[in-house]
Amino acid sequence: QVQLVESGGGSVQAGGSLRLSCAASGHTFSPYIMAWFREAPGSEREFVAAVFWKTGYPRYADYVKGRFTASRDNAKNVMYLQINTLVPEDTAVYYCATDTWEDYRGRYSAEDEYDRWGQGTQVTVSS
Repeated sequence: QVQLVESGGGSVQAGGSLRLSCAASGHTFSPYIMAWFREAPGSEREFVAAVFWKTGYPRYADYVKGRFTASRDNAKNVMYLQINTLVPEDTAVYYCATDTWEDYRGRYSAEDEYDRWGQGTQVTVSS
């Protein structure tokens, strides 16, 4: 069974930075792609970024505007999300998710593409 654990969230002031981590474990962990989503209070969960595991190639939501960088460390089974110049609108619970090659349907920004999710880490940005 694959388990995903997010960490690195916290409370920061606008303009600050955070690096979120998603650590994966489980003997069946063999991702094709991993992704970050976020869910703000009163809003639906939205796509943030994805990383193709073998190549490290990232994909981003349009609103990211260069402030977010997604990466992974294959050796450690960890995915990262560096967020710079935080704004209050970034306040949300950030979730990581993973999908395998067998299940991947090419919809990297779709929530229902992913079948394994972490519990989330809270990011709160104050102005």
